[in-house]
Amino acid sequence: MKQRKFIQSICFTVLTLSILATNAQISSGVYISREDDLRHELKVDKGYLTHTVYKTNPAEFIKTVGGFYTTDGKMLTVQLEFNSDFEKDGLRAIEMAYSIQGENIVLQMNDDLTFEKKEPMEQALDGQWLFATRGPDTGQDRRGEENPRKTLKFLMDGRFQWIAYQTETMAFSGTGGGSFTSKDGVYTENIEFFSGDNDRVGASLQFNYEIKGDDWHHTGQNSKGEPMYEIWSRRN
Repeated sequence: MKQRKFIQSICFTVLTLSILATNAQISSGVYISREDDLRHELKVDKGYLTHTVYKTNPAEFIKTVGGFYTTDGKMLTVQLEFNSDFEKDGLRAIEMAYSIQGENIVLQMNDDLTFEKKEPMEQALDGQWLFATRGPDTGQDRRGEENPRKTLKFLMDGRFQWIAYQTETMAFSGTGGGSFTSKDGVYTENIEFFSGDNDRVGASLQFNYEIKGDDWHHTGQNSKGEPMYEIWSRRN
């Protein structure tokens, strides 16, 4: 009888720890923290995370970081692929305490910062994409995961961000993002932050898209009105 109660106690303890561990995991999604005109935006999916900070009125880009992350239930560690402030702080990794409150994430930064989970919104181009080559596809060399020079597009729950960077030197070239829609072959970006030129905020850009295997064929006109054909490859 005592042995049976002991086994039941062990099973209950294991189950409790398992539930706690599950609750401590970060669910994929977009999380946003708002304080007056300041926005913090997290995108989390498949072991990758981006954190971007910007102001809305007047529009002002502040910073962005991103990379592959791990958690142990209490601490969040990110091995950075890019850091817009690298020349200032030299950081290639960040670590901070975190907790999960319902669907929200609380990060212990200078002060506790609560990120609210955005309502899920599935669309055709959701995911992480790396720039591969200029189109059309005629068998030319492509930039791949092994190339330190990367341009990443991260699209999720109606939010998008592109980032151009170099993983070896941590040189940062630029970023922009906001909301997007992709439906029936038409992809639209609504810009809410732009590192190179805050005056670009508010612009809406429309393109055509076609998915071929793991490639996204992105065509239309660039911001200068010139013809554009890009091929992006799905990262994961």
